[in-house]
Amino acid sequence: MQFQISGIHINIGDALQTYVKDELKNTIDKYAQRPTDTQVIFSKNGHEYVCDAIIHLSSGLKAQAKASQSEIYAAFDACTEKMGKQLRRYKRKLKDHHKDRNQSVVFIDRASYTQSKKEGLEDSTIASGPIIVAETDTEFPIYSVKEAAEEVERSKLPFLLFKSKEKQGVNILYRREDGNIGWIESR
Repeated sequence: MQFQISGIHINIGDALQTYVKDELKNTIDKYAQRPTDTQVIFSKNGHEYVCDAIIHLSSGLKAQAKASQSEIYAAFDACTEKMGKQLRRYKRKLKDHHKDRNQSVVFIDRASYTQSKKEGLEDSTIASGPIIVAETDTEFPIYSVKEAAEEVERSKLPFLLFKSKEKQGVNILYRREDGNIGWIESR
C-alpha cells in the first residue's frame, strides 16, 4: 500500500508521518481488505489544522474524510474516526446478515391462495392447471361496434372488451401499430 502524506504550507515531521501510517494501517486492516493507496493532506485554516484523507480500495470504493481541530494530531484522529466509520459501514453492507438465521423460510401452502377443487374435475386437472392468484367478476359493457370504436378513440385505451348488441358474444377492439383500430369478433 502506498502512503502519500503531505502538507500545504506546513512541514510534516517524521513523527507525524509514522503516526499517520500506523493509525491508518490499523484502521484499514480492521475494516477493509486490499487497499491500493492512501493520501493524507494537512493544511491550516485560520487557527485550526485541517486533515483531509482519501483511501482507494481495490474494490473501487473511495473513502474520504475531512476534519479540523486546534491541534494537528487531534485533526488527524478525528479524520481517522470518520474514515473508520465509512469503512465499517461498507464492510457491514458486504456481510451476510442472514447466515445465522435460526428459523427456516416458511413457504405458504399452495392450496391457501388458489382456487379450491371444482366438483366433477379430477385432481390431475386441478394440479396441472395454472395457479389462479386472484379472480374478479365483471360485466362487459354492451356496445355496437361503432360505439365501441368511439369509446376506444375517446378514452385512448389500447383495447376494449365488450359484448356486441347484435350477437351478445364477447368482442375485442384494439389499437393497431399503424394507428387504426382492429376488431376481433367471437363466433
